[in-house]
Amino acid sequence: MKSYRIASIPGDGIGNEVIPAGIEILQTLAAKEGFQLVFEHFDWSSERYKRTGAYIPEGGLEKLKTFDAIFFGAVGAPDVPDHVSLWGLRLPICQGFDQYANVRPSRVLPGVASPLVGAQGKSASDIDWVIIRENSEGEYSGSGGRVHQGLPEEVATETSVFTRVGVERIHRFAFELARKRPRKMLTLVTKSNAQRHGMVLWDEIFYAVAKHYPDVKTDRILVDAMTTRMVLKPASLDTIVASNLHADILSDLAAALSGSLGIAPTANLNPERKFPSMFEPIHGSAFDITGKGVANPIATFWTAAMMLEHLGEPKAAARLMKAIERTTEEQVFTPDLGGVHDTRAVTRAVLRSL
Repeated sequence: MKSYRIASIPGDGIGNEVIPAGIEILQTLAAKEGFQLVFEHFDWSSERYKRTGAYIPEGGLEKLKTFDAIFFGAVGAPDVPDHVSLWGLRLPICQGFDQYANVRPSRVLPGVASPLVGAQGKSASDIDWVIIRENSEGEYSGSGGRVHQGLPEEVATETSVFTRVGVERIHRFAFELARKRPRKMLTLVTKSNAQRHGMVLWDEIFYAVAKHYPDVKTDRILVDAMTTRMVLKPASLDTIVASNLHADILSDLAAALSGSLGIAPTANLNPERKFPSMFEPIHGSAFDITGKGVANPIATFWTAAMMLEHLGEPKAAARLMKAIERTTEEQVFTPDLGGVHDTRAVTRAVLRSL
């Protein structure tokens, strides 16, 4: 029997509600499909940070390297500055394990109401996108600093870093994914009209890589224009590649247009598989609903399907996605989707459909 070791990091807020639900789904599915998932729990969280001064203990990343995948919940707490929590937990894993390809699919699941559907003749099928986010450098490289802190002449710098190797590999990844999708379309998101160094390199390398993929149709759009295109012409898009910051913002818009942040999954991939990849819902810790039992677990379940696909279990991944779609089609929804069901009820519905 095949066996996979999974590191479970629920983290903060509703991560501690949706990750256990995801593990229950995965264990049930593994038993039905004839493979084994062995989970090990890590208490890396803001509570641990407040208690010990560190999110990740000494030697933690070395231990994490030994796993086949990482199942991550969320990080962020009201009493910890956001830059401390993000750079204390999520980014050290993403950057330390060279998870340079962040993959965020968006589509309207059966039964889910998109704010676009019905407007100017738009249908649910108009949204079927995959946003590829460069996940290791760019605007989130961490390069910069502050001097003269607290004084009138204080200065802060935040430097975007675009390397030829980093840009080329994410564009190649995006082209490979676009080639596998039925429409074979790839849209480059940029801001090279105003950012005349890094983003110009970003564009130049895209078109150099494009020469090796003549079967993939390409177009280019400025990031501000992209927001309007996603709303007004969603069917004109398919696979999208964007920088760290741009894709971070656009993927949240994509999730909202698909119905809710509560259904949106993410894979942080190390495509060469030198390190484990990390899978997480994009909704964050959501302390406003933490402890109420109403967190939407669908994003976590879809994320789990992406993890199974990555592990080499496509049949199980497809089975899970069908169960998710049957559940949404029956409109077993949490409040974020306009429903009255809680996390447990949605989990039970997906379990019944497996």
